[in-house]
Amino acid sequence: MSDSTTVQVRPAREADFDQWRALYRGYADFYRVEQTEEAARLVWSWIHDPAHEVEALVAEDAAGRLVGLAHYRPFARPLAAAVGCWLDDLFVAPESRGSGAADLLLGALRGIAAERGWSVVRWITADDNHRARSKYDQVATRTMWITYDMEPDAARD
Repeated sequence: MSDSTTVQVRPAREADFDQWRALYRGYADFYRVEQTEEAARLVWSWIHDPAHEVEALVAEDAAGRLVGLAHYRPFARPLAAAVGCWLDDLFVAPESRGSGAADLLLGALRGIAAERGWSVVRWITADDNHRARSKYDQVATRTMWITYDMEPDAARD
């Protein structure tokens, strides 16, 4: 395990794919989501497409090993007449938890939001993700909002 003085946060680079993929696989496995290689490559292409809204940060240890990732994007907040930052995915490799990587990734997002004039950094997590929630309770305010998912109608022929 490294400490936060040896972990650096930076934007994901094309050459990071293999290490990013291992982290993203760990994230999908944690949430028990089956993720195909095709889907992962699509997300990677979004990250590196300047016309796509999704961006990625990675946390890198002193040995050059990626230990964490954050995927984020802007989102419109009509009621507030503002734009916020939506944190879609945040993951730190299990062996690097406690290294400060999560704090550094969240801090970097706070800085990006400030630079871009975004009004908030917002995310959701699973109710039973107790370790992450204890971290989030230290750096953010839990809201009263409950999330719902509604599937679209089946495609019509």
